[in-house]
Amino acid sequence: MSEINIRNIRLFIAYDGTNYLGWQIQPKGPTVQGVIQEILSKILGHKVTLKASGRTDAGVHALCQVAHFLTTSNRPLEVIFRALNSLLPQDISVWKIEEVDFKFHAQKHARKKTYVYQIYNYPVRNPLLRLYSWWVPEPLNLEDMKACLPFIIGEKDFASFRKAGTDIKTTVRTIYQATLERDSQNPNLILFTIEGRGFMRYMVRNIVGALVEVGKGRLTVEDFENILKARDRKIAPPPAPPQGLFLKKVEYLDIQVLESYPPFEVKI
Repeated sequence: MSEINIRNIRLFIAYDGTNYLGWQIQPKGPTVQGVIQEILSKILGHKVTLKASGRTDAGVHALCQVAHFLTTSNRPLEVIFRALNSLLPQDISVWKIEEVDFKFHAQKHARKKTYVYQIYNYPVRNPLLRLYSWWVPEPLNLEDMKACLPFIIGEKDFASFRKAGTDIKTTVRTIYQATLERDSQNPNLILFTIEGRGFMRYMVRNIVGALVEVGKGRLTVEDFENILKARDRKIAPPPAPPQGLFLKKVEYLDIQVLESYPPFEVKI
């Protein structure tokens, strides 16, 4: 009697989150996880459960979501890759597939994540960016917004920027780097990039929401610092909308060459 060979397959996924209720399967409505799992289950002939690096919320996009699943199928990776992409809807693609060590876990072994948030800062809205940026028509003081960034670097308690009502063990997170700059080719587009060990739900959007209030002059740089120190979600501004947020990159120790991925641009 031959042994059953269980394989661990890692996927690198890009998706437009506009038409989905986020990554994680929900009781009602389409999700990215649900769509991919259903198609993989048909291709492999058994139920597939995807484990991702983390979940993205409704309307949030990903250039590089990483997920893994176990399979007893002996189908070649190239066959799975081509079949999966031929059956996926146009707003989801798997741009890389590989077999990894059985112990690999997409969430537990992620060492760093990078998010990008796009703000379209111009008096007239851009219809081509409406699904991929937050339109802010008022002038923004970018220098004041940049002056807030040092406060969020390092290991900090981000309770003020958590999602209200969430029950989590700790609100302490480590941020390695954060930048805010106007795009060189489109100065009306402001890109906020943040790199950290991990993030809470709505955390990036809540930070951006507060930064924009500083840019508008409704909050001072000192106000931003005090909001962070207060560790109280109730005194912080509302979150930025989801469509401007992209999961850009997830990094693992076993991936040595990162320059070539993800192979997509954030901008439209």
